[in-house]
Parts: sequence; structure tokens; C-alpha cells
Amino acid sequence: MSLFKARDWWASVLGEGEEFDQGCLCVGDLDNSGSGYDKIVVGSYMGMLRVFSPQPVKPGEPSPADSQLLEVQLRDPVIQVEVGKFVSCSDLLHLAVLHPRKLSVYSVSGTAGNVEHGAQYQLKLIYEHNLQRTAFNMTYGTFGGVTDHQSLCIQSMDGMLMFFEQESYSFGRFLPGFLLPGPLCYCCRTDTFLTVSSARQLESYRYETLAVATEAETRQDADQLSKSAGKRLMADWTLVLGEQALDLCAPSFSPTSSSIFVCGERNLYCLKDNGQIRFMKKLEYNPSCFLPYASVSEDTTNILLGNHNNMLLVYQDVTLKWAAQLSCSPVAIRLANFPDLRGVVVTLSSEGHLQCSYMGTDPSFFSTPKVDSREQDYAQMDTEMKSLQRVIREATRSQADILPLADAEEDLTVTTTVSNKMDTISKAVISDMEGFPVPSVTVKIKVKSRCSLPGPKLTVCVQPPLAVSQEQFVLEPLGVGSTTVVAFSAFLNGPYPPADLTGDVAVSYCTSTGIPRVAQCQFCLPLRLVCRPSSPSKNAKYKITVDTNNPPVNLCEVFPDFLEQSEDKEGNALGFHFLSGAHVTVLASKTSQRYRIQSESFEDIWLVVKELVQRFDHHFARLGVKDFQNSFAGPIPLAEYFETVDHHFELRVNAEKYQDLLSERAIQFRAIQRRLLTRFKDKTPAPLQNLDTLMEGTYRQVIALADAAEENRACLDQAFARLRSATHLLILLVTLWQGLSTDQKAILEATLLPLLQDTPQLGWEESVDAAVSHLLRTCLSRSPKDQALSLSTAQLSMPKDTARLKKHITLLCDRLGKGGRLSLASEANAPTPVMMPDFDLHS
Repeated sequence: MSLFKARDWWASVLGEGEEFDQGCLCVGDLDNSGSGYDKIVVGSYMGMLRVFSPQPVKPGEPSPADSQLLEVQLRDPVIQVEVGKFVSCSDLLHLAVLHPRKLSVYSVSGTAGNVEHGAQYQLKLIYEHNLQRTAFNMTYGTFGGVTDHQSLCIQSMDGMLMFFEQESYSFGRFLPGFLLPGPLCYCCRTDTFLTVSSARQLESYRYETLAVATEAETRQDADQLSKSAGKRLMADWTLVLGEQALDLCAPSFSPTSSSIFVCGERNLYCLKDNGQIRFMKKLEYNPSCFLPYASVSEDTTNILLGNHNNMLLVYQDVTLKWAAQLSCSPVAIRLANFPDLRGVVVTLSSEGHLQCSYMGTDPSFFSTPKVDSREQDYAQMDTEMKSLQRVIREATRSQADILPLADAEEDLTVTTTVSNKMDTISKAVISDMEGFPVPSVTVKIKVKSRCSLPGPKLTVCVQPPLAVSQEQFVLEPLGVGSTTVVAFSAFLNGPYPPADLTGDVAVSYCTSTGIPRVAQCQFCLPLRLVCRPSSPSKNAKYKITVDTNNPPVNLCEVFPDFLEQSEDKEGNALGFHFLSGAHVTVLASKTSQRYRIQSESFEDIWLVVKELVQRFDHHFARLGVKDFQNSFAGPIPLAEYFETVDHHFELRVNAEKYQDLLSERAIQFRAIQRRLLTRFKDKTPAPLQNLDTLMEGTYRQVIALADAAEENRACLDQAFARLRSATHLLILLVTLWQGLSTDQKAILEATLLPLLQDTPQLGWEESVDAAVSHLLRTCLSRSPKDQALSLSTAQLSMPKDTARLKKHITLLCDRLGKGGRLSLASEANAPTPVMMPDFDLHS
């Protein structure tokens, strides 16, 4: 904020919903009154052209109506307006208006009125040029050293400079290396045109060079001519700015002044006419417009500079002389002389706020009150300091005191209810798998609001290949104490079982104070959604045994929803048939407290084991047994687990191979296309030399590789889901084996399941290897030497094989089996009693 504000002399708001830019403002004695006073001309992108003659008003009073001399609605948008001698055989000033496809030159004349309403002004079209190219901006001046009239130069959007000498079109030239148009300026001292190209460099072109260069109809023709015959258009000099320019100006205040000013995005440049830097000023804000003007000091130039902080700054070369606050951010700025005041600053904003102001201050009669001086009581100050330190120590004693306390009651509560029965009519996309119908189950979500909330949004997320009938809901606005219920169906949508049957619900909303909040909850889908009861099988490849510390129970009591196909009336065997085709059998021992889970697929055992452990906990808790415990005697089935890891890694390797082959074939295909295009463009036809046959064969290879890569990607998604299932099973078995606590199990899950989705940039193998290595060097280290080793900060990349990963996972399980405990503190298990000389982590 500036201490001073720009003093308002006259202001007006132009139209509603109109847009303005830096070329939409100019000043001059447009009606040729001869008084030396200026008029303000403003054009808008909506085609409105306005002319003002401001008159001073008192603060708080509206501007008089006769300040606006003219308002005309033109047919086309106004890009830029300029005042100059644009008509041959006339020394009067005329108005040039640039439209996207037209250049119009008008005369503005006033007729004195006979009554109190004042003079009447008219806008008369003198001549116009229809443009063949879309215009971007224009400049004017005495091109070629002619002094009695001024010519116009228009820059098009495709980089062509079009020159007009009054009523006639002179010539047009394409700028070399053009990409995007930039600001354009004419320097009369050197008869050159200045522009900033898209290469972020200032370029200078002499008018003589432009006039004698070879003319071309299109940019392609210009490029061809520059390479072959004709005079090539070259810049007189260039200067690399390193940033895009907002505007540039080459003022001529006196015969001795020779400076070129460039306003960049972050810097202000002052150059000599030959392109050498005179000085540069680094700006600490984003400028919006600038205007150099004459200074009273010799060999200096004053610069008006506006920025997007509504500030108007006055520099004398690089020294800030004044700063004033404006009511809006200016996009165009000019200096004008009016009858009652000379040197008025005229600013225009993008919304149409036209303001005439001047620099100044109002005297302030405020005087600083006298401060009573008194002696300091150091004893009292010391007592106060000790009491404040005591308060600080009490406040920082507990970390919880620093954190904001949660509300006793949330603004929004979300609860879920999963139906106990499958839907009568299934909502599944896939109607059947392996000859069996695919069921669906209804989930209801109840959202209760404690306060008024405008339109919360609800999102449902489940693990693939599970899917829901609707993932997102936009709820109606909730009142105080209101409740809304939404329902959807969940079902299996893939030929393999999911790694997790839980789903997440998130409701995002904004409080009454505008603070965004999210309420979350989880729901668990039933096992019957992905499998059905079947006859138990006696033999299987993979077997896992779970022990309990209570007498065996009837499996029919634990799984009452899987009794349809059970032939065992005693409840000692139960079969599960997954919709994807896998069979899992649970066998209960008649004499011991053991339960065997077996299947032909290792990872498919996971959901059944998880369900079995959870139902055992609920069953014995319902019976009032408090010391019930599940356990696993071992050994951990690492060999079976590593088969799943190797299969997943093999598919990742195949994906990279397909990607490399596809890239090679695509490069080959583009090379053949370029060859064929060159042959077809050649004026003298040449034989294709079987290039068309080669391109067709390459195209077929590209399509075949793309299909193979897509198929491999689908297999990789399925393999990753199976790997997650196998990893969940491994974590559960390790937890039952060593009796890990909830915190230790969470650390193990974060280590072995770091990713929810496998990507080509970051895969499961390298992520898990880094996490396991960190545990082996910290909480599971064998000596303080391992703890001192820092975790590698190198970028994770896909390994060559899985030998190192399997070695580290084996070592992790081995150290857990020998007394190691997982902890986030590195010194938790430094003195591990059992040493293992035959297995080195760093080998």
C-alpha cells in the first residue's frame, strides 16, 4: 500500500461488460481546435468508440454529461486507436481505428450549437483498408524520413508487417522466424521498427531493408525465398531479453534523447539506439503498463509504470521518485493537457474505469501525542517475564495442547449398512462367470447433518475388480438435523477375486464459514458376493493351518450362509467356489484345535482365511470367551509367495519390452511416412520402391504390438491384484505367527503394501525393496553399524530381477522369527541377540 493516493481529477465508467486493452486508449487534439488541449479517445472490444473532453468535478459529484463528446457503435471490435496525420494533402489530425480485418481512418469535427446544449461532434469516415490477414497491433510514424505526413504499419497474427501510406497500400513483409506476435514500435531517429519475437529477444528492422526485401504472398513462400533467390530479410540487431515483453516505446522528447524502453514481465530495460543496454531495473511486481515521458533533469527520463497491485509508480531512470494508489489496475496509461491542468495522468482499466488523476498530497494536521516518560520497574518486569515463561512451558508440555481440538460433534456423520441378502435382480454388468450368475448386494449410506450444508458430494471407492452401480452422488442441500439416504449396488466386474472386500465412502462439504471438510467411513462387503458354497475337496496344492486355543467348533455355525452345498453334517468341512473359478476348502480337525485351508491357488486362500479368523473372533466373543487367540505355527510359505511375485515381475518386464518395441515400430512408421510424403511432393514422380508395402507391414506390426501391450496390461492389473491378496495373506500369517500388535501389523502393511496401484514409473518391487531395506537397517538391524547406514536417496527404478527383493523379505521374516520387533524408532532392537553370519544384507 502506498502512503499517498492518486488525486482524482475526473473519472468515468465506460459501459457494462466491455473489455479494454493497452491499445484502446490514446489522447490528442482530435478535433483540431488549435487550443493545444487534448481529447481522450477510447475504443473497446465490443466496438464502442468514445471521445471525451474531461472537465474537473468536485469530490462526490458525477461528471457532467458534456464531458463526453462522441459515442459511436462500430460494427467490428476495436483493437487499437491512434491520432496522427494520416490523410494526404492535409495537416490536420485524424483518428486511425484498427479492427481485426479492417483499418479505418476518421475525422472528428465539432459544430458549435446555438442553444445551451453545446457543440455537436460528428465522426466521418475518410478511407478504409480491408485487410487480408487478421491484425494484432499497429504503429505509425514518418517512415523513410518523410516529414509532412505519417504512415501506418500493421502487424498481423501470422507475422506480416503491412505498410500503408495514407490511402494506398505500400507493401508487406513477413518477419523471419516468426511464431507469435509481440509489441511493435517505430523509432524515427533510426527509421527502424522494433518488436519482441517469441524467441524472447528484441529485434530491430530498418525500413529500407524491409522495403527492398523480396515480397512473398504466404509465409511458406517467404521461407523458400529466404533459402533461395531474393534479398533475405535480416534484423539490423537483436538483444536477448529472456522474457516476454509487455510493451516497448522509443520516445523522442528532444533531438538529444536516444533511448528505447522495453517493459518486460519482471524487468524494465533502457537501450541505446544500437541495441546496447543503458540500464536495467528489476521489478518486484507484475507490471501492467508503462509510459516514458520527458524529465526536467538533463540526461534522464521519467517513467510512469502501473502494476496489478493498483499502484502507479514514477521512476527517474532506475530511482523510484513517487508511488500512488489507484482505484483499479491500469492496462493503458497516457499523459494529457486539459484547460485547467497540464500533465494529467490518464489511465484505463480492463473493465472500463477511465480516470484522470494527478500526483499530490493533502496536508495532515495530525500531531503525534507526547508520550509520558517514566522509569522502568525492572523487578516488576522480571516477575512478569517469569510468569509468562511458566505459561509457555505449561502450554508446550504436551504436543496435544498445540493441536486444535476436534469438535465434540461433527457437522456431518456418515454411516453405512450392507444388506444381509443378495439382490433379487442382480445389477452386475457381467451376468455370469463360469456358468454361475454374478450377484450384487445393496449398500445404503445414511448422511446426517447437524447444521445447514449446501449440496455435499459423496464418492464411493472399492477395490478392483469390484465395481458399484454409481460412484458419485450430489446430495440435496441439508438442513439442520436433516438426514438423507443413498443406495447403490456392489458387484464383481472381473475374472479374478479382489484383494480386499472393504470400500470407502467420502463426503466432501463446506461449513457455514466456507471451510472445506471431508467425512469418511468404511463398509465391508460379504464374502458371498465373490464366491458361492460348493463341495469340499480333499486334495489341494497349497495348504495353510490355523491353530486356536479353544476346542474346535462346528463350521456350519461359523458360516451359516455357506451351507447350501455342504455334505458334511458334522461341520468339519466346508467348500468355497470363487466366481473366477478357484476352489477353497476349510477342514476342521476332529481331535485337535486346528483348521486347514487349502486350494489350488495360493493367493485365493487369502479372503477365506481372513473371513475365518474374523468369524472366529466374533463367534467366541459372542460366547463370552475373553482369552481366545488365533495362531500360526509356521513355516511362512515364502516359496509359494515368491511365485506370485515372480509372475507379477515377469509381466512388468514384458510391458517394458512391448513399450520399447512399440516405440521402435512407431519411429520406423513415421520415417516411412516422411519418405512417402517426399516422393508424393516431388514434381518428377519416382518409383515408390515398395515403401507402401513396407508402411502397411509396419502399420500391422504397430497394431499387433499395441493389442499385445493392452492384453499384457490387463494381465498385469490382474497379477497385481493377486499379488496384493498374497501379500495380505503373508502379513496375516506373520502376525499370527509372532503375535504382532496392531501397531506392528500396521508397519508391516505399510512396508509390504505401499502402493494401491501399479504404474510404469513406480512399481511394487522397488518400493517394497526400499521399505524392507529401511526396516532391516533400523529396527531390525543386527548391530549399531547397520543403524548408522542412511537410507539411499537415489531414484527408485525397476530392478533387473527379484533376487534381492526375495532375499530381503526372507531376511525380514527370519529376523522377526528370532525376536525382532517392528518399530518406528531405529534403536528399538539394536541389541538383537541372534547373529546371522551367513546372510549379509549388503552382499
